[in-house]
Amino acid sequence: MKFPYGLSDFGTLIRDGYWYQDRSDRLALLETTGRQLIFLRPRRFGKSLLLSLLEHYYDL
Repeated sequence: MKFPYGLSDFGTLIRDGYWYQDRSDRLALLETTGRQLIFLRPRRFGKSLLLSLLEHYYDL
């Protein structure tokens, strides 16, 4: 099992078989939260990966 440390591209993560805990069930909560969201997270904590996930989710 490969861990995606420092990987911020969701497509590569899925395509190359990295471990990923699916949290797409929480996207509906993000949509109902409001227009302006701010993610206060430390470095290497998945902010860019979340944006990449949203890009792939809505690009269907």
